[in-house]
Parts: sequence; C-alpha cells; structure tokens
Amino acid sequence: MRSAVSRETPPARVLITGATGGLGQALAEQHARQGDALVLHGRDTQRLEELAARCRALGASVQTMSCDLAQREQLDDWRRRLTAAPVFDLVIVNAGVTSNTTSDADGESWQRIERLLDINLYAAMATVDAVLPAMRARQRGQIALISSLSAWHGLPLTPAYCASKAGLKAYGEALRGWLAGEGIAVNVVLPGFVATDMSATFPGPKPFLLSPARASRIISRGLRRNRARISFPFPLNFGMWWLAVLPAGLAQRILRWTGYSR
Repeated sequence: MRSAVSRETPPARVLITGATGGLGQALAEQHARQGDALVLHGRDTQRLEELAARCRALGASVQTMSCDLAQREQLDDWRRRLTAAPVFDLVIVNAGVTSNTTSDADGESWQRIERLLDINLYAAMATVDAVLPAMRARQRGQIALISSLSAWHGLPLTPAYCASKAGLKAYGEALRGWLAGEGIAVNVVLPGFVATDMSATFPGPKPFLLSPARASRIISRGLRRNRARISFPFPLNFGMWWLAVLPAGLAQRILRWTGYSR
C-alpha cells in the first residue's frame, strides 16, 4: 500500500499499540529502519522509552503514548488523543494479553477474562474507531489487526484468548470488505508461536517457534503486498485451518493427541 521511502517522500506515520511486547518491539524497529515516523504505545513506560531511544538511533522520529487500555477512563482519553492526532498511514493494532485454564484451580477467573477481552478486543476496536474517520476522509490508509492462528479453532488451554482473537479476525475481515472501496486496506495477521514473554506462559507445545524479528519481517512483507490474511508459519497455519473444517469431535481428539487439551 505504501511506496518505498525516498528523500522526496515524507515519512509514513505509523502507530503501533502494544509496542513494549516482544513482537511490538520488533515491528517498531523494523519500521524505524524504514524511516517511518513512529507513534508507539505501551503500558511499561521504562521499556517504552528504551524502545523509543533504539528507534531514534535507527533514524526514526518517535512519539510515545502510555496508558492502560483496560481502564475505561484511560481508553476514552486514548480515543480522544488519537482522534485529534494527524492522520496515520498505517496502524498496527498489536496490544494483547493472554490467559489459560491452568493459571487457577478453577480455570480462568472472570477478572482475567474481562481484562483480556477489554484489551484484546474492545480496545482494539476502539483504536480502529478513533483512527478511521481521518483515513476515510483522506481515502487512504492501512490497518493491521494482530490476531492469532488460534482464531481458526478454539484451544481448550486458552478459551478466552482464542475467543478474543477469533473476534478480532472476524472484525478485520468484515472491515476489509466494507472499506475496500474507500482506498483503506485492512489486514488480519495470524501468527503462530513467537518467542515472546506472552508465548512463554502458554502451557502447551510451541512448534515452529519464530523469533520476533523473523515474525516482524513476515508481517511487513504481507502488509506491503496488502494480503487479506497474513498467516504463518505454513505448517501450523495449515493444521489449524484443518481443525476449523474437520468435524468438531475429530478436531477435539486431535487436540488431545497433540497436547493442546487438558
């Protein structure tokens, strides 16, 4: 969607939420190397400023925005700040948390589920809602929603996380169809396991584990090509897709055989 950076081309304005996570940091550094003007969001202010310094050292201009997207007042302020900001060329909605059924004896607590949905789904949609009017007025822009391969089929180990990522996948696919005629690209990113702190808490097997740098390169390439779904790695994507189309009883047995069920 965006042409290569040159001296005659102004830097693209790129917003990345959840930039202090492993994948978010890799994406920020990837876009810093491309010469983009970055707006980076994160809850951990120290890590956010350290990331901003690295991106500036790579030659990017950087603005930071720190807030807890699970807090309603802070989310409302976040939306107001985004609405008032200059239009973005690319928005990468990456902020997310996870949970699993082995965290507590009784499974996922409602408190965990509520916070997860607030961040992974509600705040993601709120971010899109805030940046979209300016993109539509300009009839140009790109929005990337970081979902997960678990959106293809729910895993018994992480019910709430899978639900949030499936919702984000459906939302992005619907937005792409709605906005295609207005010059706005919407891309749904479905990564497998990436070596981050969040993935480290997953209690099941993590095959085809990718580094954040490798994952960010795959995502950036897919965004340049405006792929509707950027899903990787192939073997895991293929397997998860099959779980979605197989009879439910067979899919559940496969999950038990492969260690993804209790």
